[in-house]
Amino acid sequence: MNDTPEDHSTNKIAGKMFFAMWLILIALLSYLFSIILDNQNNPNKNPSSTIFDNNVRELKLQRNRQGHYVSNGQINNQNVTFMLDTGATDVSVPADIASKLGLVKGDAMTYLTANGNAVVYATVLNSISIKDIKLENIRATINPNTSDSTILLGMSFLKHIEFSQNGNILTLRQYGHSL
Repeated sequence: MNDTPEDHSTNKIAGKMFFAMWLILIALLSYLFSIILDNQNNPNKNPSSTIFDNNVRELKLQRNRQGHYVSNGQINNQNVTFMLDTGATDVSVPADIASKLGLVKGDAMTYLTANGNAVVYATVLNSISIKDIKLENIRATINPNTSDSTILLGMSFLKHIEFSQNGNILTLRQYGHSL
């Protein structure tokens, strides 16, 4: 039995369709895995929050797979991602994010970091929030030494908040806040 030109053409089309199907499947699986990994890195994209009758605001954060508390929030009403860092003196904003947020560089300072000395620039955040917990006029630094897309939420924010850890849950409480 001889293959006709039509059979050869049909086989080529079928081969291309099969190849395209595999490409689409690989793209979909890659997208799915990127979503799964992103959710493992930041399980607090929309953390649970409660406001009690006495105006106490409570927020619960789940620890990620690496043992960190990462959460979405806002600086100056713009969406950002935070990693809570009790070892950081101030909120530390990477320079490229600071530029997008419109933060103004102040005086240069040298901070001792886990990676050695770093020159950073003072700034003030008009507002900073995670869900219902919100503070205003918080000291921060602009850090040109990192290309990370996560802002370190240091003690200049955390000192105004009560926080406690129980297992893999970190509870933040803000007392006496009025909007």
